[in-house]
Amino acid sequence: MSKPLVVVESPTKVRTIKKYLGKDFNIAATVGHIKDLPTKEIGIDIENDFKPKYRSIPGKQKVISALKKAAGNAADIYLAPDPDREGEAIAWHTADVLKKKGRNFHRVLFHELTKKAIQEAMTKPLILDKNKYEAQQARRILDRLVGYQVSPLLWRKVKGGLSAGRVQSVAVRVICERERAIQAFEPEEYWSMTAHLEGRTPPPFPAKLVRKDDKKIKIPNEAAAKKILADLEKAAFTVDKVLKKTTKRNPQPPFTTSKLQQESIRKLRFSAKKTMIVAQQLYEGIDLGPGEPVGLITYMRTDSTRISQEAALEAQDLIKQNYGDDYALKKPRYFKNKNKVQDAHEAIRPTSVFNTPKKVAPYLSQDQIKLYRLIWNRFVASQMQQALINQISVAVKAGAYTFNASGSSIKFPGFMKLYLSADEEIQSEMEKKKPRLPELTVGDILKVQKIDPKQHFTMPPPRFSEASLVKELEENGIGRPSTYASILSTIRDKGYVELLKGYFHPTELGFIVNDLLVANFPHLFNVDFTAKMETDLDRIESADMNSLNLLRLFYQPFKADLEKAAEGMQSMKAVGVPTGLECPKCQKQLHIKMGRNGLFLACSGYPECNFSSDYTRDEKGTVQVVQVAEEEATDKTCPNCGKPMVIKQGRYGKFIACSGYPDCKKTESLSNNGAGNSTGVTCPRPDCKGDVVEKRSRRGKVFYGCNKYPGCDFASWDKPVPTPCPVCKASFLLEKTTKREGTFLMCMDKECGYKGPGEKGPSE
Repeated sequence: MSKPLVVVESPTKVRTIKKYLGKDFNIAATVGHIKDLPTKEIGIDIENDFKPKYRSIPGKQKVISALKKAAGNAADIYLAPDPDREGEAIAWHTADVLKKKGRNFHRVLFHELTKKAIQEAMTKPLILDKNKYEAQQARRILDRLVGYQVSPLLWRKVKGGLSAGRVQSVAVRVICERERAIQAFEPEEYWSMTAHLEGRTPPPFPAKLVRKDDKKIKIPNEAAAKKILADLEKAAFTVDKVLKKTTKRNPQPPFTTSKLQQESIRKLRFSAKKTMIVAQQLYEGIDLGPGEPVGLITYMRTDSTRISQEAALEAQDLIKQNYGDDYALKKPRYFKNKNKVQDAHEAIRPTSVFNTPKKVAPYLSQDQIKLYRLIWNRFVASQMQQALINQISVAVKAGAYTFNASGSSIKFPGFMKLYLSADEEIQSEMEKKKPRLPELTVGDILKVQKIDPKQHFTMPPPRFSEASLVKELEENGIGRPSTYASILSTIRDKGYVELLKGYFHPTELGFIVNDLLVANFPHLFNVDFTAKMETDLDRIESADMNSLNLLRLFYQPFKADLEKAAEGMQSMKAVGVPTGLECPKCQKQLHIKMGRNGLFLACSGYPECNFSSDYTRDEKGTVQVVQVAEEEATDKTCPNCGKPMVIKQGRYGKFIACSGYPDCKKTESLSNNGAGNSTGVTCPRPDCKGDVVEKRSRRGKVFYGCNKYPGCDFASWDKPVPTPCPVCKASFLLEKTTKREGTFLMCMDKECGYKGPGEKGPSE
């Protein structure tokens, strides 16, 4: 009889688990999913109650063979993929592959990869959770139904390669709607009034005008500000109220997945994707010495803030040892969960607080120690005493007007000694900037140094950063924390949004696709509908809802919308989107259309009118025509039809085209004719007398190539500069720019290896 087999998801875990279970078990890994829906078809038998057609994933036959070999004739198989819905699906598919008469399958959940947790889980095996599997399968079917039926519509109506994910499209909608709110925003003027005052003792302090006649005051313009200033010139400033109090500030709970992503983005500048990759490494095990792999954190995909009593008590011991009894709690602090269905795991915490960041730092990479320190500090701080903050608020009367001044100081730092969230750090910095208030008593008459009126304008809603978008998705119930990283990556990879200076901007393609999807599938890509779907999937997991009922309720209205969209969705290739702009040639309406090289403006009167142009949008989102340069005559004739060739301005610069377009579509590269933007560098290829000129690829990216192409195929992504190499005397150098080194010059000859400062300097 073969030894029992333990099947895990990741090969990285095999060594860690083998160390703790010893020689009594065989250990093998599935290396992720081993079965999935086929990629070249929808893979769902819609007419047969949405039955999925699972297939072994191409390339996984060796893994499956290895699993069968490791199982041998073992009577017991312990299925230990990750303790979430995805892991449950992997466990079910593994059981299906390894099923055998008389064989027993057990589900074990490793919430942390430590000796105690692994051995305890093995002594308390569970049965496979059908409800959790059904919930994951329902999600997979829903995503496949949408993706494999809506995406082909986009291919036909817009362009190939686009996708319409059930959740990712809602994320794009959220970003597009925020951008349009910014475009529609009209700033409103308002003024503030600050009095700089002195009491009987220093220091002087500022106070802000807040009320008139005990009503909140609003100063709309300069005229109103001047009137208030005139009133205040006659007023005596006296202390009306002095309020002193001590407030308590509680620490934040340990991390959930989404909160870890948000904090990691803000504090460490990690992307959501990078955060999850590094967290996975910390969970699966780090060598803390020869042959000692240890999982440093608990499972990192969780919606729960729950922690075990054992972990909380261990934290108290460490706090007493390191910070003293004043910082420790009399009994552990526990946090309530909002969502009971997702409470299968603890919050993300260190598996042992005694594995301090300082202790494990020598064994971790820079990224690993940064994230581990964040998780460790947050958890330990959650078990420390409250912070006590002394606050003082002063109301100053000046006739009918009331000014407020406030200050604060830390009486007892408590948890703040160890950890502040990014938001708390901002608040703390703001409090530090507040001036210290002097000792003031009710009735004190204050001296006015000056009164400072200041003009302001209301600001539009901010664009989403990665952190704030994750927060928005979580608060609206869109997707699950474990999916946020892939959502954020996908919408960028598909070209629907760009991340510029840390904030999401919808691309023109993103706007177009979003508008088409929302117009044709108003319910499917709705925030509330998507959130309800997540709740329904939770209900399947908790056995409160049947998965087949959910799929049936979803599919009938979706099918109707799909059939209508197949006919009614606007084609960006044939018709385009009306802009309200007139064609400068024939006065018919211009439409935004999709061509081979992307979006452009075209006359709706085509082919009678062949006007086309690039376009831009102003800050309000209004379409504006890019003025097209007049065609330039050449002395060439078209080799196809004999008509004159002219120089035109295209999306990627000037080019030569037949004047008989659209009947004749002959074009030539301008640079092929020796008239490109020259770099001043002669082509380095032997026996070639061409010049190196600036060109653009099919995707619009600048590169540099010989103007004798196709006779000479010399090309470079780096710009040639007509500066001789000081080492090997080559006739030119290449100008290169990297994030680490900035802009510098280098020799094209790798054997020479010369590198020197560029025009901008290496640090810029």
